[in-house]
Amino acid sequence: METNATTPAAETAPQPSVLERSLDLSVVIADLEKDIDQHLRRKGKNLKMPGFRPGKVPFAVIKQHYGHEAYIDALNEALEKSFREAVKAQELHVVGSPKVDAKKTESTTHLEFTAVFEVYPEIRLADLKDVEIERPTLEVGVTELENTLEVLRKQRVRYEPIDRAAARDDRVTIDFLGKKDGVPFQGGEAKDFPFVIGEGRMLADFESAVTGLKTGESKTFEMTFPADYHAKDLAGQTVSFEVTVKEVGGAILPEIDTEFAKSLGIADGDVEKMRAEIESNLRREVKNRLKSRVKNQVMDALLKANPIETPKALVEAEIDQLIQKAREDMEQRTGKKAKDFPMQREWFVEQAKRRVNLVLVFSEIVKLNELHAKPEQIKSIVDDAAQSYEHPEEVVRWYYAQPQRLAEIESLVIEDNVVDWVLSNARVVDKAIAFNELMDQQRG
Repeated sequence: METNATTPAAETAPQPSVLERSLDLSVVIADLEKDIDQHLRRKGKNLKMPGFRPGKVPFAVIKQHYGHEAYIDALNEALEKSFREAVKAQELHVVGSPKVDAKKTESTTHLEFTAVFEVYPEIRLADLKDVEIERPTLEVGVTELENTLEVLRKQRVRYEPIDRAAARDDRVTIDFLGKKDGVPFQGGEAKDFPFVIGEGRMLADFESAVTGLKTGESKTFEMTFPADYHAKDLAGQTVSFEVTVKEVGGAILPEIDTEFAKSLGIADGDVEKMRAEIESNLRREVKNRLKSRVKNQVMDALLKANPIETPKALVEAEIDQLIQKAREDMEQRTGKKAKDFPMQREWFVEQAKRRVNLVLVFSEIVKLNELHAKPEQIKSIVDDAAQSYEHPEEVVRWYYAQPQRLAEIESLVIEDNVVDWVLSNARVVDKAIAFNELMDQQRG
């Protein structure tokens, strides 16, 4: 337990939380001195110091060298005990660790302290009967399967030079030079630059200007950047571009045949087996995405229906975790050390608040409605996750080999239980969703 002898006045005192509480703590000096002696005697039993046999160091010497350390340890233990007793007496549910400051006192028998801390908010769950949840629905059929096959074909597209004007879905390779007021601007020049017309990688006006050109043709045109363009010095500005087309490539999609099936991991190239596997994976993906959308709606609805004061201590702890995860992700993507990615805590505040509030509301729902994860539910999710792998039984063993992995699955089960509970208590409206919308615009 952290203690401060004095509390300097802050220049701008932070606004106190409605969850903040304080308790007066008292430590009997005589009892503290006894505890200090006990600490020192325990330390002296096996203490080794030059000039003395182990365990035979005189008490006065031990006290001289380790008296302050023993005082701090004994005082912290006394404060922790006093704090626990006071919290229990008042039936307070404490968040995090208290900040303890010494009080000025004239007492010769007691040391006085003040402990400042937060408590968990009181959560009274709202009635959800008037809350509407829109549940998206989608049946996977022949059309959805064919659309997925088309996506897989496009992922394996190749381009061959063609002697015609560039059109949508063609890949053009160009040299270009951009000028603003007759002067080349930074980032406005490239050689042998490829892009596919219609993919949206380039601005629409730029793509439009290149469309219709053949290999070897050049064009100079003016273009105005959008007002919200990311490069502020170009936003809303009119510039000119000189473009030369080096090559126009037409898209060649693979046929749905044995070789295509093998490229998707079907060893014997059986096309029907490939279709069946794609359909199975597609149904699983659609199910998961529909579930994710419903879960996001449920979370939003719960937070809106149950506004609570967020404990600052929990938010700070959650920010620490989010920063750590962000750094780990950046390390995996770039190979650089975490120290190379300075993170500002304010970036994560809103996300941390949302996560903390959801945990608190979820916990209350689980407690009141006994929605804890059951072993058969955990097994069902593990088995389902394993089905997308070549050897499902090995994946199942991998999950059950580590308690931490199962704990993550348990959290998912509890989330599912809460979602089901909300859906059974709210007004649910089913609404069909387009396949492309579901697959292209899934919320994270």
